[in-house]
Amino acid sequence: MDENGADADAADDADADAADHADAATDPLADEELYRVLGPDGHPLPDATVPDLSDEEFRAIYRDLVTTRRFDERAVSLQRQGRIGTYAPCAGQEGSAVGSTHALADRDLISYQYREHGAIVARDLLSDYLPYWMGHESGTAAIADGNVFPLNIGIAAHLPHAVGAAWAFDYRNEDRVVAVHFGDGATSEGDFHEAMNFAGVFDTPTVFCCHNNGWAISIPESRQTASATFADKATAYGFEGVRVDGMDPLASYAVVREAADRARSIEADSDDGPARPVLIEFLEYRFGAHTTADDPSAYRDPDDVDPWKSLDPLDRMETFLRETGRIDDEGVAAVRDHADDVVAEAIDAAESVEADPADMFDYAYADLPPEIRRQREELLGAVDEHGDGAFLREE
Repeated sequence: MDENGADADAADDADADAADHADAATDPLADEELYRVLGPDGHPLPDATVPDLSDEEFRAIYRDLVTTRRFDERAVSLQRQGRIGTYAPCAGQEGSAVGSTHALADRDLISYQYREHGAIVARDLLSDYLPYWMGHESGTAAIADGNVFPLNIGIAAHLPHAVGAAWAFDYRNEDRVVAVHFGDGATSEGDFHEAMNFAGVFDTPTVFCCHNNGWAISIPESRQTASATFADKATAYGFEGVRVDGMDPLASYAVVREAADRARSIEADSDDGPARPVLIEFLEYRFGAHTTADDPSAYRDPDDVDPWKSLDPLDRMETFLRETGRIDDEGVAAVRDHADDVVAEAIDAAESVEADPADMFDYAYADLPPEIRRQREELLGAVDEHGDGAFLREE
């Protein structure tokens, strides 16, 4: 038999099968039914439809991924130095936040939990946002001007508000949708079910973005729900649930773009059918701790993280760009330099914000109750009497 004969073909098939098996063994999502564009190696899957974007739009997604990762690294470092407060790292989950934000129109509203920093980066709000983590409420007020609702520490408490905003857009015939982000743990809260039910009954233009990273702090997915998937929960409320590889930025983009288009279908005779909300379950993994106050080694095996790192959204996007001729070594270096500059400028800007002790009284009540007003006057009077220096800590 010559080298191009049946024996060689059989060997090639065996090698291909072995390679597929190896990929499956290292791909934590290999056995899941979900939407994907990029394989674990960053190459488009054979049956995938790559989003119809310009070269610059593809590069912009990659640039925001890299900037988000760089911000995340610096933020953790800043927290360890005592320069910001407790912080929620996002490494591993950048793909869903960045991809989903690029899929939205600038006028669309984003309501997020506390880990979707990529949405802030994609909306070019990082310098305005970072002061929040240093204790300045100006950081949340500023991002509202960019159509991003302030981050929400109370689990799922923002979901009814997001649905209410979407209902208002619909009532006023505004061509806007709300993308509301939350973790899998939020699905155990009553606010989640109330928001989903209201959205389903009134067809609010809402895209529910459930980030399933396998853990609600230390509670595993298996103890969070008896449903086969989190996406299945949409069925009870009469609308569609979709699962997507949240570590695939292009799949995240495609699914959110389709969901947003469906949610904003104002006319009943639209080609996409009547407007309907959608629940998207992003399957992903956080590489690090829940927050900088958390020790993940107390509840998960560190060895479990390594397989997920093979799905790193930055690596997959970079490979896609390189293999399609959209970026080279020089371009990658330029993106990384850009990320360093953006993050450094944001830190400088945030640390230049001067604290005003009156701020802590300004955002809880429209009209201060008598006791809170008394406390405010007492504090500000003491500052006037003794000077700012008496209330500053020596670094």
